[in-house]
Amino acid sequence: MMMQIVGSFAEFERAMLRERTKSGLDATRKNGRVGGRRPKLTLQQQKEIVALVSTGQKTGADAARLFRVHPSTVVRLLAKHRLEGPASA
Repeated sequence: MMMQIVGSFAEFERAMLRERTKSGLDATRKNGRVGGRRPKLTLQQQKEIVALVSTGQKTGADAARLFRVHPSTVVRLLAKHRLEGPASA
């Protein structure tokens, strides 16, 4: 019986923590702050990478070294570009 009471308190505390976290995140979103990690590359850099690799001036690995990002970042960027189409990048 004692363990059930302790479990109930723990469950209640967890619910309170979840509620406080959610309300805090909602408040910061209302103030205009967006959560998450900042992009490693600016939009201009992304366009430049797509142009360099698409025209064959650089390989994906060369572009990654040039902009000091991991090659998988360039691969993801190029895949996104292919899905969206050339006009949007």
